[in-house]
Amino acid sequence: MELLCCEGAAAVATRRAAPDPNLVRNERVLRNLLAVEERYLPRCSYFKCVQRDIQFTSLREDVYVFPFPLQVCEEQKCEEEVFPLAMNYLDRFLAVVPTRKCHLQLLGAVCMFLASKLKETIPLTAEKLCIYTDNSIRPQELLDWELVVLGKLKWNLAAITPHDFIEHILRKLPFPRDKLLLIQKHAQTFIALCATDFNFAMYPPSMIATGSVGAAVCGLQLDEGESLLSGDAVTELLATITNTEVDCLKACQEQIESVLVSNLQEVPQHQGSASKTVDELDQSSTPTDVRDINL
Repeated sequence: MELLCCEGAAAVATRRAAPDPNLVRNERVLRNLLAVEERYLPRCSYFKCVQRDIQFTSLREDVYVFPFPLQVCEEQKCEEEVFPLAMNYLDRFLAVVPTRKCHLQLLGAVCMFLASKLKETIPLTAEKLCIYTDNSIRPQELLDWELVVLGKLKWNLAAITPHDFIEHILRKLPFPRDKLLLIQKHAQTFIALCATDFNFAMYPPSMIATGSVGAAVCGLQLDEGESLLSGDAVTELLATITNTEVDCLKACQEQIESVLVSNLQEVPQHQGSASKTVDELDQSSTPTDVRDINL
């Protein structure tokens, strides 16, 4: 009997898991996500009480960490959850372990390595990640630090990210299917943008997800004709779905929009930033767009 599996590697590499409708429609799943999401937040604002060598509040803009994970996600076409999950690991590690600035790139690589293992069908290899660092770290070094990070995170890697809430939120919005897909792509880009900003590190994932969906609806101006709901009514509906305070949700959404505007203004003129709008973020559902506006 022939037991050899002959599926092509290319076919396997493109497989993506579809949302399970039985889980998305189950209110108990959403309630459980909301009940445990804060377990996976950093314990503190670690720049104030843990870190000494790292003395800046925009960690992800540092050359040793921020461009590297986004570059990997872009070129390897990673799942949308990989980058926010890697940043979650990084925040939680830095919240408990004083770390030297020279180790940030290695830590970023380890967090990408772990997130990829958890979310990708074919995870990134240690060798490939080392190549992305111009071989400034060795595979054995990455594997050694992997055990260190796992120990400090207590092997609790199944963290809840904003992506876990997107499908639950979208199914309750009164928009046609094609518009929901557009909202989802924009929301995913906003979530990746939030993952690049330390100010969102201690926000509950449900709030970031809800604020990102609200920012997407507002940016696409769908609340002005695509739905029977006005802008305020959409915000109230979103707040109800995830049990979020309306004022807190509005503040989060405004902060997301502010970060977007700020990043777009920093794009070099040769990239055409002056004419770039939120609609242009629809070109990709991965963090690629966020990386583009931060280079």
